[in-house]
Amino acid sequence: MTTKIGITGAAGRMGRTLIEAIAASSDDLQLAAAIEHPESSLLGADAGELAGLGKNGVVVVASLDSVISNIDVLIDFTVPAATIANVQACAEQGIGIVIGTTGFTAEQQAIIDTAAMKTAVCKASNFSTGVNVCFKLLDMAARVLGDDVDIEVYEAHHRHKVDAPSGTALSMGQVVADALDRDLDKVAVYGREGQTGARERETIGFATVRAGDIVGDHTVTFAAEGERVEITHKASSRMSFGRGAVRAAGWLKAQNAGLYDMQDVLGLKLVKNR
Repeated sequence: MTTKIGITGAAGRMGRTLIEAIAASSDDLQLAAAIEHPESSLLGADAGELAGLGKNGVVVVASLDSVISNIDVLIDFTVPAATIANVQACAEQGIGIVIGTTGFTAEQQAIIDTAAMKTAVCKASNFSTGVNVCFKLLDMAARVLGDDVDIEVYEAHHRHKVDAPSGTALSMGQVVADALDRDLDKVAVYGREGQTGARERETIGFATVRAGDIVGDHTVTFAAEGERVEITHKASSRMSFGRGAVRAAGWLKAQNAGLYDMQDVLGLKLVKNR
């Protein structure tokens, strides 16, 4: 059965990537709606032409409400305020939503949690298959190396990214903290300057770079005396995120109400570390 997908922020970098990813996917996934903000100069444009694919007959509209009855799942890579409005609309209509937006406040996350009681929500800091494999590797490395290493998270993104550290970097830090039974809110260090004193073993450091057109680089270092282990993921194209998000949309249609992530989509939560 065909899954009809809507995309918010359709004219943006990620929106165009998602349109392309749907076009390249299996026949049971279909672009059914493309939404932009009301002030966009691209309203009325053909979504396929926006993505450089030629006309596909899907016209960019200004309102989710006008097309929500035509879709099974919405994919949202926008900004927190817009995503919150969209997730509430989807919850009211029982429409699944894939959320790739990051940078939510605790209050906004609570709204998403409430929406997940009414409809299926898949929210992930990163929809790349490779990154989600890295999450499993980080959990394993943290459990094996334990308290004998210093742990640092490095991330780099393009100059237009507005939140820092990235959602993916925070997720990586959370995976490590959970594996070591640490409270990330208490042990995270976001940058260092001046006379900081010796490093405390339990801290998890974060370093952020914003420059040029970097799609997304993430490295977690486990550093001990005499050796270090580094787990790295580098994205060279947004298509890695687009393919994952579209895969999640197809999977989400068959799920009951609840809050899911990309680990659920890939079945990685069924893989137990030994």
